[in-house]
Amino acid sequence: MKLRDISRMAWDQVKRRKVVTGLCMTGISIGCAAIIVALSIGQSAQDYVTEEVNRNFKMDEIMVTPGGGIPSPGGGGSGSSAAQDNENLDPGKLTPQKLEIIQGLKHVVAAAPFQELGYLQMLTMDNKIGDVQVIVTDLTMLTKYDKTFKQGTGTNMPGMVVLNHGATLGLIDNETRQKIFDGLNADPFNQELNNQYMSLTTVPSEMYRQQFQLQARDYSVQEGAVKLSSPLQVSGILANPAGMSDERASYEKIAYVSPETAARLAEELAFENFSAINTLSEDSYNSVTVKVDNMDNIKQVEEIIQKLSLSASDNLYQLDMLKEQFDMIKMAALGIGVFILVIASISIIVAMTMSTHQRRRQIGIMKVLGANMGQIRNMFITEAALLGLLGGMLGVGFSYLIVMAINKLIGTAGAGLTFVIPLMTIPVGLAFAIMTGVLSGIYPAISASRTDALTAIKRD
Repeated sequence: MKLRDISRMAWDQVKRRKVVTGLCMTGISIGCAAIIVALSIGQSAQDYVTEEVNRNFKMDEIMVTPGGGIPSPGGGGSGSSAAQDNENLDPGKLTPQKLEIIQGLKHVVAAAPFQELGYLQMLTMDNKIGDVQVIVTDLTMLTKYDKTFKQGTGTNMPGMVVLNHGATLGLIDNETRQKIFDGLNADPFNQELNNQYMSLTTVPSEMYRQQFQLQARDYSVQEGAVKLSSPLQVSGILANPAGMSDERASYEKIAYVSPETAARLAEELAFENFSAINTLSEDSYNSVTVKVDNMDNIKQVEEIIQKLSLSASDNLYQLDMLKEQFDMIKMAALGIGVFILVIASISIIVAMTMSTHQRRRQIGIMKVLGANMGQIRNMFITEAALLGLLGGMLGVGFSYLIVMAINKLIGTAGAGLTFVIPLMTIPVGLAFAIMTGVLSGIYPAISASRTDALTAIKRD
C-alpha cells in the first residue's frame, strides 16, 4: 500500500466521521490559537516596550567619558610640547583626536559631544521667560541621533541655537509669571492658580528665526547679579517625539548650541559658582555620545573605545532585564497552550480508540487483502496528523480573530500598543497541533494494528 493510498483512506475517514472530526479539531484549534495568541502578545508587548525603552534610554547609543590615567599636574611648558606632555600624563583624556578616531570606527553612525552647561533662563525679545537646559554639541549631527526638525535646520554658525519642542512651550511674560508664583506662595493649594499655571506651560510660542537672550543669576549671594548673553537666533525647532504629549514635553526644555557659541556664553555668563560653564574646555570633552548602527554591535564598539583609555557605558542591561521577564511570560503562556493541547489529545485518543472498535471489519479486510501492521498504523497516524493539521489551521484563523478583537478593545481604551501575529508563531502553532495529533494517534494506531483479522470479520 502506497503513501498516497494511505493518505486518501485517512482523508476519507476524516470526512466521513464529521462529528468526531469536528470535536477533535475544536480542541486542537483552541490550544493552537492559545499558543499563537500568547506568543504574539508576548512578542508584540516586548517589541513595544523595547521601542519605548530605546526611545527613553537610547539602547543603540554608547556614553563615552574620560577614562583613568595619571592626572596632569598643571603648569609647566608651553605650546605643542606641553600639550603632548599633558596628554601623556593624562591618557584617559577625551580629546578631539580621540573623537575623530571614534567617528571613523566601523558600525559607528555618529559620535558627538553632548556637554551640559546647566539650566539658564531664556528671555525673548517680547519679554517672555522660560527655563532651558543648555547642551553643547555639533548641531549639524542632531538628525543622526533620531531627532527630526519641524522647522529650519542645525548650523554651527556662531550665535545660532536649536530648540527642542519643549523649549517653545510655556514661555510666559515676567509679570504674569511673577503674579502666579506670588499667588501660589501665598496659597499653594489654590486650584484655580494651579490650573492656570499648568495650562500656560503647554502654550506654544513661535520661536523659529526669533532672537532671545540667555540670562544667568549668581545664586551664591542674596539678590545676586544677573548677566545677559548677546542675542542668539533660533536656526531650527525639533519636532516633538512620537507619542510624547505637550504636557510631558513641557518638562524637557533643551537649547542646543555649538562649541563656538558655548565658548562665547562662557565668557559672557560665567560666575565663580557656575561650574559647568567654567569647566568648558576646547581641547577635551566631558562626554561623547556614540550612535551605533545596531544594538548587536554595541559591545564590539565599546571594546575598541575602551582601548583608547576611555570609559564606555550603555543601557543594554535594561534590554536584558526585559528579555528575561518576557521570556518568563512567553513560557507561562506556552505552558497554558500546551495544557489545552494535552486535554485535546485525550479527546483524540478516546475518539480514535472508539473508531478502532467501530472499524474492526475494515481493518480485518485490509489485513486479509495483504496490509501489514505498519501500513495500518500509518493510516491511523496519518488520520490523526490530518486532524491536527486541520485543527491547527482553524486555530490560526481563531488567533487572528482574537488579536483583532484585542486590538479593537485596546484602541477603544486609547493605548498606543498594537498586537500583531509574527509569521514565525504560525509554524510553531501548527507544529504543536500536528505533533499533538500524531502523538494522540499512536496508541489507537498500535491497537488497530494488533486486531486479529479473522476474529474481526467473524464478529462483524
